[in-house]
Amino acid sequence: MPDDINAVIDQLTDLEKKILAHIYHYGPDTPWLLARRLLGAAGWRPIVPEDEVEKAVQRLVQLGLLQEFRGSLKGRVTSSVKPWLKVKQRNPERRGRGIYYDLTKIGRKVAGEVWKNYVRSGPKR
Repeated sequence: MPDDINAVIDQLTDLEKKILAHIYHYGPDTPWLLARRLLGAAGWRPIVPEDEVEKAVQRLVQLGLLQEFRGSLKGRVTSSVKPWLKVKQRNPERRGRGIYYDLTKIGRKVAGEVWKNYVRSGPKR
């Protein structure tokens, strides 16, 4: 593992590491949803204050580890019983609440190391 990745990881806060690991494991997400389901948490109430998550995401974007997600989140409508889903599916601008963020190429490398060394097996340092 290159030293520059270690240097980047050392600059990150605990919340930023969790955000990177979450997106690495679960895929693109919004700050609003990250605050509620960070690393698999369940519930409607935020487990982390939304404004802190928003600031952390913006810092990760500035560091070049995250970018706005470009692409389709869902492939097809899952139910023919609920016709309103088809209306939402046909609207290409609909992405849910807020802007989704995904990892950049370097962000994927950093997030992979964070996932292996901090989340999956606990801190190793």
